[in-house]
Amino acid sequence: MKHIHILGICGTFMGGIAILARELGYRVTGSDANVYPPMSTQLEQSGIELVEGYDPSQLDPAPDLVVVGNAMSRGNECVEYMLNRNIPYTSGPQWLLENLLKDRWVIALSGTHGKTTTASMVAWILDQTNQQPGFLIGGVPQCLGVSARLGAAPFFVIEADEYDTAFFDKRSKFVHYRPRTLVINNLEFDHADIFPDLAAIQRQFHHLIRMVPANGLVISEQGDKAINEVLEQGCWSDQQFLQGKNDDLPSQWSSKNLVADGSSFEVYFEQQLQGVVNWTQIGQHNIHNALMAIAAARHVGVTPADAIATLATFENAKRRLEFKGQVNEVVVFDDFAHHPTAIRTTIEGLRANVGQRRIFAILEPRSNTMKQGVHQHTLFNSMSEADAIFLYQPDDIGWDMHSAVNDTELPVMIEHDFNALIATIIAQAEPGDQLLVMSNGGFGGIHQKLLDGLGLKFKSVVL
Repeated sequence: MKHIHILGICGTFMGGIAILARELGYRVTGSDANVYPPMSTQLEQSGIELVEGYDPSQLDPAPDLVVVGNAMSRGNECVEYMLNRNIPYTSGPQWLLENLLKDRWVIALSGTHGKTTTASMVAWILDQTNQQPGFLIGGVPQCLGVSARLGAAPFFVIEADEYDTAFFDKRSKFVHYRPRTLVINNLEFDHADIFPDLAAIQRQFHHLIRMVPANGLVISEQGDKAINEVLEQGCWSDQQFLQGKNDDLPSQWSSKNLVADGSSFEVYFEQQLQGVVNWTQIGQHNIHNALMAIAAARHVGVTPADAIATLATFENAKRRLEFKGQVNEVVVFDDFAHHPTAIRTTIEGLRANVGQRRIFAILEPRSNTMKQGVHQHTLFNSMSEADAIFLYQPDDIGWDMHSAVNDTELPVMIEHDFNALIATIIAQAEPGDQLLVMSNGGFGGIHQKLLDGLGLKFKSVVL
């Protein structure tokens, strides 16, 4: 049995690689700077040995192969030990291509926003229509219960991330996936820590499109300027489009809302009604994601009617407008927000759902792009549908939040002290308020702290 050791194993992607390798029959071990639940529990239950930290002793005796996560960099003790002793190594995406994807029909879900949700939808549709798909998703879909599964040939669903591959391979991860079905959800500037501008990201997407075969399919939104600029560089595959903001442009897929919050909508293909989606998701962005998923599933043989039926039982990945709890009608949500567009669409969906009830937008600008201030001029406008904004300003942020909110009409509270932030939110919260917590990190466990504090507040009021 070959032995694979994974450096940086506890991220969702690398943890998924570990699970897939174990299912393929490899002995799998791994390490990370922080080994903690739920990923550590999921890995250990799969028979994977974990080590905390990067002491080089974990590579003695040497494994047959080291799979290096993209969080690893030169100077890391294990990386230097591996290089000095010429231990064979590769990246996670390259390992995935050589050991799994090269033999499968790959359905890749790409774009700046909605990758996890759309990949989860496609995997769920194929699962519920008895296709036995394999998948690797950058989150844990609650309907599927795991982030990765080997599945049975031919179909493999993958969240296709444009972030770089490894310290020795600066191409985007997704250029290793070679999809036959490719969804490009949207395309905006992000990941300012590795991309200098939007054109650099577009170049990577063009490399990806070059790999789709002529009998493959590229699905995108009609009229998206950034995507069109990529397609104009060359596309050799069939294409289908979702209706965009310009109704005059030709598109195969469209929808019609039956309820304002998007919880019920009609699906059209070639202007013919395919059915009605009635589900628990809300927001125009999720309708967009659903149309993409239905289109991708149709390409692999699932009828739109069958795909529509499965979405009635779809449960999204955690941290996608996830309900965390409620105290005296004050509701706390968690959302994995890292970009103004995602923030805006999430708040708009929640607004359509809750009507005139107050929404508190509570944001931790944690991503590298946000910390650098790339989106500071659009960030606050993206929260215009909220009633109040509460911002946590970390010490390592590279811009002045106070000057950025000068033109914001909403009440804005900026706080350096985490506990003071929580105390202020709790003091202002009243029954019916919706507390929307947005971060791509753990945000110090703020969700439970808010719920605990609200419990004390309203208990004291009742007494």
